[in-house]
Amino acid sequence: MTSYLSEIFNLEGKVAAVTGGGGHLCGEIANALARAGVAVAVLDIRLKKATGIAEAIIDSGGQAMALEIDVINKAQHETCLTAIVKRFGGLDILINGAGINAPTPFMEISIEEWRAIIDSHITGTMLACQVFGAYMLAQQNGSIINMSSASAGPPLSRAFTYSVAKAGIKNLTQNLAREWAKKNVRVNALRPGFFPTKWSMEHFIDRERERAILSHTAMARYGKPTELSGAVLWLASDAAGFVTGAEIAIDGGFSCMTI
Repeated sequence: MTSYLSEIFNLEGKVAAVTGGGGHLCGEIANALARAGVAVAVLDIRLKKATGIAEAIIDSGGQAMALEIDVINKAQHETCLTAIVKRFGGLDILINGAGINAPTPFMEISIEEWRAIIDSHITGTMLACQVFGAYMLAQQNGSIINMSSASAGPPLSRAFTYSVAKAGIKNLTQNLAREWAKKNVRVNALRPGFFPTKWSMEHFIDRERERAILSHTAMARYGKPTELSGAVLWLASDAAGFVTGAEIAIDGGFSCMTI
C-alpha cells in the first residue's frame, strides 16, 4: 500500500514556483511541497519573508530559493523563470497565491485601491500563467494551481474588490484548463474557506462576523494552513492526471451550508 501511494503521489525531483510564497497560506504550501521532495522557488514582493520560508526549508533538508517579484511586472516573471531553471533545471508546478485585500466600504473604494487589488490577483496570475505556462506548454507537461476563494461566488461582504478578483481567477482557471488540456498542462484552483491571518482578524473579523462565519461553516471552526497541503500535493501529482478546470473547496463545509 505504501509503495502504491508513493507511486501515484510521487513528487520527488519536481520543481515548483510559488508566488505569494512568503505569506500565511502559500508559505505553508511551499513547505508542504518541499517535504514531498519538490525543489521550491519562493516568490514574493517581500523578499525578507520569502527568504525566511526558503531558509526554513533548507534548514529542514529541503531545496529552496527565494526570489523577489512584483507579480504585475511580466519582465520579473521572466527573470524568475530563468533563475529557477538555471538553479533547479526545470519547472513542473506553479502555485499562484499572490494577492492583497482591503475592507473598504464600496462607496469609498478609490480607483487606485481597486486597481491594486485586481492587479495583484488577476493580472499577477495572468502574467504568471503566460510566462511559466509557456515553459510548461513547450515541455507539454505541468500543473498550475491558482488560488480562488469562498468569495468567488456568492461574494462575501466587506471584500468587494477581492471578491471580483477571485471570481476572475475562477474564470481564468477554467479558460486556461480548456485551452491547454491537450498539451498536458493542467490548470486548477483551490477554493479556501476561512483561514484567517492576524491582519484579517484585525481588519475583517469582529465577534459578530466570527459568529456568522462559524455558524455557516459545518465544522464550526477555521481552517489550518496545513489543511490545504493534501489538495495541493494531489493536484500537483499524477494522481490528478485527469483533473483540470476544477475548483476544489477546502472550507469545512462552508459552501454546502444552508439551514
